[in-house]
Amino acid sequence: MSKRIVSAVRDVEAPAERIFELIADPSSQPGWDGNANLTAAAAGQRVHAVGDVFVMTISTGDLRENHVVEFAEGRLIAWKPSEVGKDTPGHLWRWELEPLGPTRTRVTHTYDWTGLTDENRIARAEANTGDTLLASIDRLAAVAQSPSPSDRP
Repeated sequence: MSKRIVSAVRDVEAPAERIFELIADPSSQPGWDGNANLTAAAAGQRVHAVGDVFVMTISTGDLRENHVVEFAEGRLIAWKPSEVGKDTPGHLWRWELEPLGPTRTRVTHTYDWTGLTDENRIARAEANTGDTLLASIDRLAAVAQSPSPSDRP
């Protein structure tokens, strides 16, 4: 089962609050998704609590509902995706942020498919490795470390 939980960790030179806003706002996720699976999400879906659901368009053109199952403002967010109107097949995406100072954050990204029940999704699940998770963290870091429009004169 341990191969069904994959994580990557990296320290990022950006405040936890800035990084969390990028994760909690689904409309920003396609810009830094490291596994090229997300193409769009409507604005106005910022996550605020367990039980929230946000919708994304994936690379196949299909919509996915993402059911938030863990949440701590500024520190933790996790969701289980599903086809629209269907039960989640049991895999989970988690982001954990640990502030290491005012401008440095340890970011942990985990993909957990221990509860995956859909055999047709196994190959795709196995393709999510530590390297693909780290690619998402790297791209997220690049966005978080770049000046935001409010930082510019």
